Amino acid sequence: MKTRIALAQLNVTVGDFAGNVAKIVAAARAAHSDGAKLLIAPELALSGYPPEDLLLRPAFYAASAAALADLAAQLKPFEGLRVVVGHPHRDVVHGHGNANAPIERGLPPVDTYNAASLIVDGAVAGTYLKQDLPNTEVFDEKRYFASDPQPFVFELDGVKYGIVICEDVWHASAAQLAKAAGAQVLLVPNGSPYHMNKEAVRIEILRARIRETGLPMVYVNMVGGQDELVFDGGSFVLDAQGEIVAKMSQFEEGHAIVEFDGARPVAATIAPETPVEAQVYAALVLGVRDYINKNGFPGAIIGLSGGVDSALVLAVACDALGAARVRAVMMPSRYTADISTTDAADMARRVGVRYDEIAIAPMFDAFRASLAEEFAGRAEDATEENIQARIRGTLLMALSNKFGSLVLTTGNKSEMAVGYCTLYGDMAGGFAVIKDIAKTLVYRLCHYRNAAASFPTQDIIPERILTRAPSAELRENQTDQDSLPPYDTLDAIMRMYMEEDRSLAEIVAAGYAPDDVKRVTRLIKINEYKRRQAPIGIRVTHRAFGRDWRYPITSRYTEPLE
Repeated sequence: MKTRIALAQLNVTVGDFAGNVAKIVAAARAAHSDGAKLLIAPELALSGYPPEDLLLRPAFYAASAAALADLAAQLKPFEGLRVVVGHPHRDVVHGHGNANAPIERGLPPVDTYNAASLIVDGAVAGTYLKQDLPNTEVFDEKRYFASDPQPFVFELDGVKYGIVICEDVWHASAAQLAKAAGAQVLLVPNGSPYHMNKEAVRIEILRARIRETGLPMVYVNMVGGQDELVFDGGSFVLDAQGEIVAKMSQFEEGHAIVEFDGARPVAATIAPETPVEAQVYAALVLGVRDYINKNGFPGAIIGLSGGVDSALVLAVACDALGAARVRAVMMPSRYTADISTTDAADMARRVGVRYDEIAIAPMFDAFRASLAEEFAGRAEDATEENIQARIRGTLLMALSNKFGSLVLTTGNKSEMAVGYCTLYGDMAGGFAVIKDIAKTLVYRLCHYRNAAASFPTQDIIPERILTRAPSAELRENQTDQDSLPPYDTLDAIMRMYMEEDRSLAEIVAAGYAPDDVKRVTRLIKINEYKRRQAPIGIRVTHRAFGRDWRYPITSRYTEPLE
C-alpha cells in the first residue's frame, strides 16, 4: 500500500508557541491537501530550539503543554492525517506532580524531556522521549533533560514507524531498540545547526545506522536563525541501502511529499548540492534576517570603510533585509585614503542603500587636545589608533539609539582570534555577522557574491576592494600585515590550533614557522578577554568563538612547541 509522508522544514521561533502552532497547522493543511497521511515536524518545533535556560522555568513547560493541546485541537479537522511534532515535555505523573512546582536548583530537571508526540484525530496518541542527549560543541542538553530508553513505534497503512530524535541516530542504541520493537521505517525529527560540511556528516551518520538496522530513514531538520546558530534544513530520505531518494533545499522553509510503497520510499525530488561558499553565504543571510526580524529591529546600520570586511557585511545585510532597511555610514579620518571613500560610496550606490559620511577628524582632534597634558612626553601609538575606532563606534551606536536599527559589526574571525580589533570601537554593535569567517574565506565569499547568478545583481563589490592590501587606516601607510602574519598563514594556524585542537608541535610539523606559531597562538590566548565582550555572531564552522570555545581569561599556561 502506498502512503504519502510530508516533511515540514519549518523556521520556528523560540518561545513563540502561538506562532509555531500556526506554522505547524499551515504545514498540516498543505500536507492534508496533498493527500499525505503523515506529517513530520522538526525537533522541538513547538517551542523552538534551543530554548536554553527557559527550560528551567516550570511555566515554560506549562505553556508547551497548553500549546500541544491547542495544536491537537486545530489538527482535528484534517481527518486521516497523523502529525509528529517535537516539544519539551515535563512528566508531572512520575516527577514533581505539579507542572508549576519548582525545579530543584543545582540539579538537572530529571522529569523533563526532549520529546516528540504523535497527534491523531485531535489527540496525543503517544509520546517518544529522546534517549541520547548531546553535550558537546554548542549542545548542553544534559543540563535540561533526562533521557528515557523506551522506543515508540506506531502503525500506519500496515507499516510500523519508529521515532528517534536527532542525536539518537548518532548512536546505535535508539535505532536498534526501535527496530526490536518492530519499526520498519525510522522518523528522525531534528534541530541540527549548520556548519561547513555538516550535511555530508549527517548523511554518513544515518548510513551507518542503516547498515546496522536495514531501515530506511526520514530525516526532517528545522531551518532558520536562532542567535548565533543557523539551522539549514536540507531534510532528506534514505532508503534501506542508504541511497538518497529525496532531499530538500538548504536554508529555505517549505514542505515536501515523499511516497512510500509499504516500507520502501519512492524516488522523489533531490535538491542539487551547492558549493561551500554558497552554503556559508546563505547561512549568513538567513542568520542576519532572522536575528533582525525575530528581535523586532527595523533595520541595520553598518560602518562602511571601503575595505573587504564591511563590503561583505553590507552585501549580506542587503540580501537579507533589502536595501531600504540598511544604512551605510562612512567615517573618514585624516588617514583614510581617497580610494576608500570612493569605493565605499561606489558600493553603496551599487546596492542602493542610504549612504552618509561623517568626518571624525574634528572629534579626534578634540580627544587629542583633551588628553594632551596626560599624554605629554609619550609618543603616539595604538592608543591614538583605538581612539579613532572608538569614535566610530560611538557614532554608530548613537545612530542606532536614535533610529532603532541594529549595528552590524564587521570584524572577521582572523581579527577576533588575534585581537586585531578595538574594544568599544569596531567591536561595538549588536550582531557580528562575519565573526566566524576567516579572512581568506571573506575574499572567497565576496568573489562568490559578485559572480552568483542566483542574485538579480552581480558585481556589487568593487573590484579594487578585493585587490588592494587590507588596512585599518588608523595611521599613515598602514596595512594589516604590518602587525600580523600573512592571512593564509594566520588562518591556517588558527584553524589547526583553535578548530582542530592540534598541538603547537603538530602545527610546526605541518610546515609553519615556529615563530609564527608561537606568535599567533599567544595572541589567541591573551585576547580572550576581548572576545568575551564581543557581540554574538553567526556560527559556520564546527568550532566558533563563543559557545564552542571555553578557554579561561586568567591563565598562565603556555603550551610548549615540543
